[in-house]
Amino acid sequence: MKTKKYLTLIAVVMLLLLSTPKPAAAQCAMCKKIVETNMDSKSNKVGRGLNKGILYMLCFPYLLGATAGVIWYRNRKKKPEDTV
Repeated sequence: MKTKKYLTLIAVVMLLLLSTPKPAAAQCAMCKKIVETNMDSKSNKVGRGLNKGILYMLCFPYLLGATAGVIWYRNRKKKPEDTV
């Protein structure tokens, strides 16, 4: 019965998250403009910096997911204490 409640809650949350679209292209135009203006320089430090920033922001959701998965896996293997 508990799992049915959790699945229902997850389904409702997912439905709410998917039903509220948000514009996602706010930064892209600014980043593109910065890179285009700095294309003339040979070193292209700005482009490398933007790529590193994108990779930096990309790794944290995966790290959080992996951490949650490891915690869940370790807790799943533990036996519940005997209750009398």
